[in-house]
Amino acid sequence: MNIKKLVVGPLQTNCYILTSGGRGIIIDPGAEPDRIMKEVSGLTVDLILLTHNHYDHIQALLPVKEGVRSRVAIHASDMIDIADRELMDGEKIPFDGNEISVIYTPGHTPGSCCFYLKKYLFSGDTLFAGGWGNTMFPGGNEEDIFVSIKNKLMLLPDETIIYPGHGAKTTIGEERSLYF
Repeated sequence: MNIKKLVVGPLQTNCYILTSGGRGIIIDPGAEPDRIMKEVSGLTVDLILLTHNHYDHIQALLPVKEGVRSRVAIHASDMIDIADRELMDGEKIPFDGNEISVIYTPGHTPGSCCFYLKKYLFSGDTLFAGGWGNTMFPGGNEEDIFVSIKNKLMLLPDETIIYPGHGAKTTIGEERSLYF
């Protein structure tokens, strides 16, 4: 499996493209739809996963969805009209002979989710290198995000590589040493 990070839009949102054997999954198509579609040209995109519904993570969603003819999945608490299916905590999504686990992590938004595959965590705006997501937006909740991080994400192995919604990657072990 390959992981490609595209930094898109004025807020420098990380869009991830997972690929294997001619198939792909897009996580958070935040902006620059032409650039995203160029990266997946020739692939069958099985699914577009959304960590949450903030505009900087979904701005390119409609043209990308139409361009790659794929379904869109997001947690029910962040549901948007263009989504085709609701994600549930603990749900397993098959990809590359493995499973992507949906980890429901409310706090940044009511429906924030992270996606865990093998040793990789796509954390959206829940957890960053050296910090966590802003809870000052409508629907954000500081207590919820701390509970999500402590009781769900910090249970993952130290070597888990975190691919956040903005900025550089980090590891669970590194973040645990800073805060827990």
